[in-house]
Amino acid sequence: MTTVSAPERIETDRLVLRRPVRTDAEAIFTRYSADIEVTRFLSWPRHTSVDDALIFLGFSDGEWRRWGCGPYLACDRADGRVLGSTGLAFESPDVAQTGYVFARDAWGRGYATESLRAMIAIGESLRLRRLYAICHVDHHASSRVLEKCGFEHEGILPRHTLFPNLSREPADVRSYALRRKPVY
Repeated sequence: MTTVSAPERIETDRLVLRRPVRTDAEAIFTRYSADIEVTRFLSWPRHTSVDDALIFLGFSDGEWRRWGCGPYLACDRADGRVLGSTGLAFESPDVAQTGYVFARDAWGRGYATESLRAMIAIGESLRLRRLYAICHVDHHASSRVLEKCGFEHEGILPRHTLFPNLSREPADVRSYALRRKPVY
């Protein structure tokens, strides 16, 4: 049952953020999900075949059906090329986690910041009570993006998340959240 409704396509200055579809599997696999360096600090295992990308797309469809929102592919607005992914993962109708992953050739160009700002705008339009993100304690680039976009560092959660591309043991993560001002 859908509890929120987010747009399936969003345009920013340089990106088109859109709901992924089955025909995106090959591009997801070749652009970022099979890259060992790109997936290093992610909480899901690196894809070893296009079938893994298809499993992700099935998960994505389920999230969109259940919540009315979910993963977005980040595509170059000029040529439509897949650059990475972002989105909202709901825990309840008013609490969601966000994150991002981009292909190596898209690093250092501000796409993560641009896509995160779009997720913040969606969160605001959906009147989320809490929008948060976590990142591995050694993923300094991700910490900088979150802070640049107004997320506040809440603390370190010890042995919180498994990063299967790094270790078989859960790792410490930094927890970040947007602070909304109370409405009186």
